[in-house]
Amino acid sequence: MDESNKEAEALRAEMLDRLRRIQGHLAEDVAGAMSVVPRHVFVPQVSLERAYGAGPVVTHRDEQGVAISSASAAGTVAGMLEQAQVRPGHRVLEIGSGTGYNAALLAHLVGPSGAVTTIEYDTRVADAARHALSAYGAEHVNVITGDGTLGSVEDAPFDRILVTAGAWDIPSAWRDQLAPGGRLVLPLRLRGLTRVAAFERDGQALRSLSVAEDGFIPMQGIGAVAEQNVSIGPGPDLTLRVDDGQPMDYAALAQALDRAPSIVWTGVSAPWAWTENLDFWLATLPGFCRIFVDQDAVAAGRVPRPKDSWGGSWGVFSGGSVAYLTARRTGGSDDMPMLEAGACGFGPDGTKLARALADRVTSWKREADGIEITIEAWPKGDLPADHEAGALLVVDKAENTFAVQISERTASVKA
Repeated sequence: MDESNKEAEALRAEMLDRLRRIQGHLAEDVAGAMSVVPRHVFVPQVSLERAYGAGPVVTHRDEQGVAISSASAAGTVAGMLEQAQVRPGHRVLEIGSGTGYNAALLAHLVGPSGAVTTIEYDTRVADAARHALSAYGAEHVNVITGDGTLGSVEDAPFDRILVTAGAWDIPSAWRDQLAPGGRLVLPLRLRGLTRVAAFERDGQALRSLSVAEDGFIPMQGIGAVAEQNVSIGPGPDLTLRVDDGQPMDYAALAQALDRAPSIVWTGVSAPWAWTENLDFWLATLPGFCRIFVDQDAVAAGRVPRPKDSWGGSWGVFSGGSVAYLTARRTGGSDDMPMLEAGACGFGPDGTKLARALADRVTSWKREADGIEITIEAWPKGDLPADHEAGALLVVDKAENTFAVQISERTASVKA
């Protein structure tokens, strides 16, 4: 074994040790696949250290410099594979080939008696994935250049369908091509929130068995639905990212920062001001969106800092007013600061919107902290009245109606 291979092997072992420490658990079959498949072969443009590092690796960008393909972070890859529970002999469809690394892991998991088909929309990305899979020795993986929204009728049915790009809806082709007892795992976008959900059939519906928070590059092709990005202020200071085609008064919003903000504090403190699933609770508010805050504008004192230090925060808008979550230090350590959540509002109704956000945070702490969520996907028009009445959130899409149900958290069990 030459020195570069020894280094790669050592870095793979470090990667797996890191995943076990951070995630607390790593399925043996997934760990086995990740210990064998050389991740660096699929990202040859970066160093070995970066290939086996903690973060994702962007591999392709469009003409505007926006990332369109990447090697997901190792933790994301492992988490999705654990949710999928791929077994020897399974027939697997992957939507979004990316670098080919995930397809190589799937090929290892299904073994010689199984089959893997992977579909990639972008020709350049598909060609690179084919080349990398061939270099690794997985030429038997079927790489299709096409629109993943349509699936692959010729290779169906599939025991597992994994979608490795952010999906706005669940196309009928994926339902139709899922074998009885099969499992569909995808990063699903609801009101701008992304959750990786593992679905199985439950009568007419698909029902999630597990739901994990993560982020993915959006799908391309006929299944793609773009989010609106509206920037306001001189920096621009704020950028509102709005999903589901919500109407916006652009002219009125342009004036929202002309007056000083109103800030409402909640009295609710948590490490990093982070609380699992609070975002779904907030998403029930009209005008819910993601708001990115320019750090230079924060430093200049034009706008308060967002709740999340990297620049983004959940917020709401209405007419010419906008509000988003902020935070202030209340204790803790530098490694684990305690932050109190608050809300700041701009515009004529800024105070009202800030109070609505703050009230929703305090009601979460009082009523729902510690819940777990289940996502149901019903063919559009088929959501039963009792499921709708009991849902935290109901979102209509082109082909499905999604219902987010809540329940008290039970003992954690891997799906």
